[in-house]
Amino acid sequence: MGRSYLFLVLAIIFEIIATTFLKKSDQFTKLWPSIFTVLGYIAAFYCLSLALRQIPVGIAYAVWSGVGIIFITIIGIVVFKQTPDLPAIVGISLIVVGVIVINLFSKMGGQ
Repeated sequence: MGRSYLFLVLAIIFEIIATTFLKKSDQFTKLWPSIFTVLGYIAAFYCLSLALRQIPVGIAYAVWSGVGIIFITIIGIVVFKQTPDLPAIVGISLIVVGVIVINLFSKMGGQ
């Protein structure tokens, strides 16, 4: 199971990279950011597919999307100078709480 979580972490990292470069690609008009976007998403989905061998899809997707949202929000603040308003902060906080609840309390079995 540990290896599956390693693949999930890699999927998250590649998705964060791809999404960051998606913003930088300027609607796919800039070559290198566009290439990094496409390659990042391919790598992210491949690693996610490997993680799904043992992690239930609902759990994996909740963690993948939740952690990705948190890091992309931080990147948006730091790199792109985007400031989330109160409703965005509340919504993101609810996502974080949901991911924590799933990981701490879910008895969802594999496969």
